[in-house]
Amino acid sequence: MSQPILDALLEVQRQGEALLLTLSDEVYAQPIPEGLGASIGAHYRHHLEHVHAWLNPDDRGIIDYDARPRDRRLETDRAAALERTREQMAACLRVDPEHLRRATAVRCRVSYDLEEESALTPSSVGREAMNVIVHGVHHYALISVLCRIKGIALPEGFGVAPSTARHRHELAQSTSATSAG
Repeated sequence: MSQPILDALLEVQRQGEALLLTLSDEVYAQPIPEGLGASIGAHYRHHLEHVHAWLNPDDRGIIDYDARPRDRRLETDRAAALERTREQMAACLRVDPEHLRRATAVRCRVSYDLEEESALTPSSVGREAMNVIVHGVHHYALISVLCRIKGIALPEGFGVAPSTARHRHELAQSTSATSAG
């Protein structure tokens, strides 16, 4: 079951690539007051850096979401974000599906106690790929809202969770079967 996870991760990256090709440089980088001052680029950078953390564990094999570089260039320079997206897509294509079965540890700040160490917990590379996918979709949903505020149309399904897409599909099938009968 590892290949479908990698395929889904690539699909999220492809959706990001399509987003970047849709937007102007100005719209990508512009803070949106109705979105709490965040920009589309800020949300997209955040997603890219989670993919980066997954692709680049530290020397001990720990996936450290706290060690993200927070590269402002990725939230203000659409071309740089597009280049990084394509690099990450190529890197994902090189991942052996069997690698997803490997155990890993994950570091991620979850406590609001700023003096406390970030939590370190066991996981698997595949589970963390799933985390990166749903985290990306979550930020894509936020990006979708920001685009609607700006009057920008996005491809159908952008920012919609796979489980929501499936549920909608099943409802549509159920409705069409009911109305046909």
